[in-house]
Amino acid sequence: MHKLTHTALLLYVKRLTYSNFSFILPVTTAKKVCMKNGIILITYPDSLGHSLADLSHILDTYFPEAVRGIHILPFFPSSGDRGFAPLTYRTVEPAFGTWDDIKKLSQKYQLIFDYMINHISVQSPYFRDFLLNGDNSPWKNLFIDFRDFWNGMPTAQELEIIYKRKDCAPCTDVTLADGSVRQLWCTFSREQIDLNLKSEEGQQFLRSNLEFLASHGASMIRLDAFAYATKKAGTNCFFVEPDVWQLLDTCRETLTPFRTEILPEIHEHYSMQEKLASHGYPVYDFALPMLMLHALYFHQAKYLYHWFSICPRCQYTTLDTHDGIGVVDVRDLLPAEEIEATQNYLFRYGANVKRIYNTAQYNNLDIYQINCTFYSALGDNDKAYLLARAIQFFAPGIPQVYYVGMLAGKNDIAFLESSKEGRNINRHYYTEQEVTQEIRRPVVRELLNLMKLRNTHAAFDGIFSQRMDSDSSLTLTWTGSGCRLSLEADLTSYGYTIRDE
Repeated sequence: MHKLTHTALLLYVKRLTYSNFSFILPVTTAKKVCMKNGIILITYPDSLGHSLADLSHILDTYFPEAVRGIHILPFFPSSGDRGFAPLTYRTVEPAFGTWDDIKKLSQKYQLIFDYMINHISVQSPYFRDFLLNGDNSPWKNLFIDFRDFWNGMPTAQELEIIYKRKDCAPCTDVTLADGSVRQLWCTFSREQIDLNLKSEEGQQFLRSNLEFLASHGASMIRLDAFAYATKKAGTNCFFVEPDVWQLLDTCRETLTPFRTEILPEIHEHYSMQEKLASHGYPVYDFALPMLMLHALYFHQAKYLYHWFSICPRCQYTTLDTHDGIGVVDVRDLLPAEEIEATQNYLFRYGANVKRIYNTAQYNNLDIYQINCTFYSALGDNDKAYLLARAIQFFAPGIPQVYYVGMLAGKNDIAFLESSKEGRNINRHYYTEQEVTQEIRRPVVRELLNLMKLRNTHAAFDGIFSQRMDSDSSLTLTWTGSGCRLSLEADLTSYGYTIRDE
């Protein structure tokens, strides 16, 4: 057994000591793993620099060994929701670059694209044509007439059981060019109109767009808000079975010739992730952020240990994303009183985070998430943050790291207040100059070394095991390719040791 620093990744004989941990990684055991099993960066196209070209330059210059794949958040022309109200999938937003920029990135990284399967922008050419031509539009069946869906108007009981994102019926009135008014299904904002995926036009629209994205560099396509796309009268119109499996199978079959995978995105009870996994789909581990905060706040290992014992193995782990820290995802993995205690602790001891940022005053009524960077949720504590990342990287699954998290970013209160958008607290725009400053911080340097380790050590292609050494300590181990790598985590002191055996 050896115990030295992880910079042995770069030079076997070179030794450095960090305040938080130490270990050795002999050169003979360090080898590259499949890119899809390395760190995936989540970033907007204009958040590290101002464009896709800037993103490529910054990753090449400052993070050459830290990232193996990139989830590029929507880079299409859009009328709102920071890209999630796309006008079309056939064009790259000119402010971000061109398809050539995407192609260049795809030659170096596996890329994940977003597909907003449930909706399209009201400014899209498809919807604008419908507004102009009504029933004479070739796209009329691409949208869902609310009255036709219910064969009249839904009853109060039918409306009550719909899984909704807002305190009103999921519909909106639109006025056509001839002056007539139609009521259409609208789950999210007024900029995002729902699509009718049961119609022939909807099916063709879906297949055509997926094929286009797969042929333009997507190794994986994330199906944003897919569970809302299954609508059926008399149900809650969310994750409706067996409709949801038919929809996902259509997507998978469409993309199979391109060797492009799909990643269904859903924020809900973890049992839904288990269902997806049982049908052979990769899933998100959205339960981990709250479980991690609880473990570090209250120095308890048992809930993390239990989750790692039962969680799907084909999953993508997260601590932070462009959205907030998920709450609903952890229900029944943490007792209700522990969830409440974790939320209360975050608002009391987190850095520059307040309950009001998650209210209508900041344009956010999502009850399932808290707006805060993960670093600030831990009180801007370097040791706690590095331990959280170490545990994430040793947890079952493939790690995703949000760009703000990669730079241990603090809450951006100035951006939040100037925009009055709660989620902007965790959506800072970094210039290259800021990046050069941030990577000098010890916490960021150590995090990048951890990311390099996760990308290169052969053990991560092996088998995961764990041991709870005490109420506040865990040992997470990967064994494979003739090597064994373990993380010994102390949830009280926030210290950890990585051992290569």
